[in-house]
Amino acid sequence: MEPWTITPEPVDGPVGTALLREYYTEIVHRYCQVRYGREASQAEIDETLADEPSGHLAPPKGEFLVARRDGVVAGCAGVHLLAPGTAELARVFIRPAARRRGGARRLIHAAERTARQSLGASLLRLDTRHDLVEARALYAGMGYAEIPAYNNSPYAGHWFEKPLTP
Repeated sequence: MEPWTITPEPVDGPVGTALLREYYTEIVHRYCQVRYGREASQAEIDETLADEPSGHLAPPKGEFLVARRDGVVAGCAGVHLLAPGTAELARVFIRPAARRRGGARRLIHAAERTARQSLGASLLRLDTRHDLVEARALYAGMGYAEIPAYNNSPYAGHWFEKPLTP
């Protein structure tokens, strides 16, 4: 039996809400450590969750995927349409205990399939920060090419895209 399963789930359901809080806790802590040399406060995490809503990762123009390893919730990723034919990958996260077991690649491949099959996208884009070095290496290793900025996210420092082939 395959240890990894990836299924769509409500982004605002209990599992989605918990995963997004973990995701933002990690990236806000990391941002504050790099930028300010300190841990993030719960208020900063709450503020980021409010400033970066995830409702666009719900049908009909988006999808939120949850990865499980041996039945245990292990991570998430979302996709949503930016424009006809172009989708965006967002909120890619694997819990620390589940990392280095192939889950991130499986999750991204599932997001690519969802973008192509469910959203009709032929191109997938994403943005990421300078300090998320591991993420940038993962995306490059999966065939994403760095491109000029396609959005004005104040946190993004790198933008990528990948053509989606059947």
